[in-house]
Amino acid sequence: MTDRPRLVGINHVALEVGDLDAALEFYGRVFDFELRGRLARMAFVDLGDQFIALAERNRDAPDGERHFGLVVDDLEATRASLEAAGIETLPGRGVNFRDPWGNRVEVVDYRDVQFSKAPSVLRGMGLKPEKRPAALDELRAKGLMDR
Repeated sequence: MTDRPRLVGINHVALEVGDLDAALEFYGRVFDFELRGRLARMAFVDLGDQFIALAERNRDAPDGERHFGLVVDDLEATRASLEAAGIETLPGRGVNFRDPWGNRVEVVDYRDVQFSKAPSVLRGMGLKPEKRPAALDELRAKGLMDR
């Protein structure tokens, strides 16, 4: 037994952007989302029971390898959306790209990863994705799913 707390998930990710309105427009061209809330220099993009915080700051160079990962219901639709918006994809797992402020984003398909939303959250989001066999095997191997 340990006295240390156990990590159980991600509540939110905070990104620095140069222009908040431009960031919302940029991400709105790629993804369908709703705002959880907005302040003068911050906006909160809803991800069901999680969120991304966009904070307006003025910094120059992006960090080369630091990134955050998003889970979507359709990876191919993400690829098509990025292509339609003229956004270059980068090598890596899933679909990777940089936003105009240098934030690297890695996008994976919900059906292919062990990350799972509770059925009630999926229902509330209007989603019915089915995990693919490899993701199901990964969940079973970790004891996170019935055999």
